[in-house]
Amino acid sequence: MDGVPEIDLSDLGVLEDPLAAYGRAREQSPVARLIAPGFGTMWAVTRHADAKSMLADPRFRLSSASFMRPEVPEEYLVYMRTMQEMDGAEHLRLRRLVAPAFTPRRIAWFRSRIERIVDGLLDGLPADGSPVDLLTDFARPLPIDVICELVGIPEADRAQWREYGAAVASGSGEKLAKAIPGIMEGAKQAIARRRQEPGPDLISDLIRVQEDDGDRLGDAELVTLVWQLVLAGQTPINLIVNAVATLLTHPDQLGALRADPALLPRAVEELTRWCGPQLLAIPRFPSEDVEVGGVPIPKGVPVTAAIGCANRDPRVYPDPDRLDLRRDPESSGHLAYAHGPHFCLGAPLARLETEVALGALLRRFPGLSLAAPPARLPDPGTWRLASLPVTV
Repeated sequence: MDGVPEIDLSDLGVLEDPLAAYGRAREQSPVARLIAPGFGTMWAVTRHADAKSMLADPRFRLSSASFMRPEVPEEYLVYMRTMQEMDGAEHLRLRRLVAPAFTPRRIAWFRSRIERIVDGLLDGLPADGSPVDLLTDFARPLPIDVICELVGIPEADRAQWREYGAAVASGSGEKLAKAIPGIMEGAKQAIARRRQEPGPDLISDLIRVQEDDGDRLGDAELVTLVWQLVLAGQTPINLIVNAVATLLTHPDQLGALRADPALLPRAVEELTRWCGPQLLAIPRFPSEDVEVGGVPIPKGVPVTAAIGCANRDPRVYPDPDRLDLRRDPESSGHLAYAHGPHFCLGAPLARLETEVALGALLRRFPGLSLAAPPARLPDPGTWRLASLPVTV
């Protein structure tokens, strides 16, 4: 179609700098075609207002086709249909059951437990001045430890769950496929244990819901919710690493944050906008022929939101490519956690986890510096680093 740019996701330039490629497309058209050899064509909404509208439009539906499912043994297939694949009343029912665990008030109450986990991980870093990989030694174990605490996985089982978390963080593939049955079995065991020994955790809350009214939550749904939370809860890995690397390569902003620690919550929002890990939203499928920004899109073709470039849309953000930790996060609202019915349920947890992690790093290590330039992995859909060697 005339005027609609095409982006080849296998192109080396796109892999190395997808934000630049999506940004050029954004200034040409509100919609671009993404071409992935072997996967066909997907439409990407490039501008903030159009992306926000699309993500909230019930005509754009998530389904199992939105995800690349790893192969698992047949007995575990019953647990593979997660809340992310659902829409309408079915999605809303499950979301309402889990939502109380992720309210800002409940997550704020959880702060002291996150602080304890963060301090324990930082205590384990070598103190001899040798370089440390913050990805493997800090950011990667942190989210799984936090999720285990929130969900109710016993301390004795958490070493195994760290291995599960590492497999999830590795993305799709054989490693993840092998881990999924273990995660599901671990969820079953944790549920059985909490039926006998309830605690102040999400599994115990959901068991109480089930006991009060079994029609609201089935056994398979309970296991699925637990393993989905483990899966989704790994998002802060890349956000924390991206944020640290960004601060260390923007010394003026790092200096401002060190001088005014009260700036941290606002800084987390700006860092999430500027270097959030998810560049492309999970694809949706329109249930009818639609128009986005005046561009017709046929029924049934996959559509994504180019979140990374929408979050740098000059129509919304003054000087959008500039990192500004004092930027008012309420002025526009970034889309790093999506929007609409599938807005990330764990956003308050991801925000607090990142805030606590960055605050502790800056407070405990005033000389924190890069030991080598950060290297971004070539990926058109995710902003992530291969490692983050630092000197603490």
